[in-house]
Amino acid sequence: MHSDRFSRLRERLGLPDVSEELLEQAFRHTSFVREQGMDDLASNQRLEFLGDAVLDVIFADFLYLNHPELSEGQLTRLKAALVRKSALASIAVALNLGEFLLLGHGEESSGGRDKHSLLADVVEALIGAVFLASGWDASRRLVLDHFGELLADAESRETLRDSKSSLQELVQGRGAQPPDYHVVRTEGPPHDRVFRVQALFSDAVIGEGSGASKRDAEQQAAANALAAADEWLTQ
Repeated sequence: MHSDRFSRLRERLGLPDVSEELLEQAFRHTSFVREQGMDDLASNQRLEFLGDAVLDVIFADFLYLNHPELSEGQLTRLKAALVRKSALASIAVALNLGEFLLLGHGEESSGGRDKHSLLADVVEALIGAVFLASGWDASRRLVLDHFGELLADAESRETLRDSKSSLQELVQGRGAQPPDYHVVRTEGPPHDRVFRVQALFSDAVIGEGSGASKRDAEQQAAANALAAADEWLTQ
């Protein structure tokens, strides 16, 4: 009944190894399953459970590797910002996943396609389906391909205030202009881009950093500059 619909979704998201049956299950809300007289296990709840765990590891792995300057507490706050229901729902809206939800009549009439909780759940269920069918690499690629803007926004709000602000306060407290940041090169494919940035003070390189975004790389460069402040501040 829904095979053509989910076949088109599979093609649009580039998920050739995920069967249409598994994709359909990822979008089955419990209200639909019960209305159709199906077993509750046919809903997307088990896939949601799996996807939640997979997403948590993907973000933890990405943040750990790309933010060596952050403490455990900072990493935890950043990851929490990424897995909030509202954040996941924004991804569902961007991918237009709401139109594929399979809902019971009651849930449909109450605006279920626009509910943040349902949209967030279907994102997790979809990731769970991709992990089952295609494994870690495909799941990670799907997340990083489509969560890029969310990652950059969370990184800017949660991390940039730390080292960059501290470095700026340090040099301006001595009556100097704030450091400049320059991208010296970029590496890697679009879905796994790495930026290399230098922080400059009085035309001298005082710190270098790398990251998945320019902001991220600037943060690391500022952190490294702070760590070596005793050397360049006395020159």
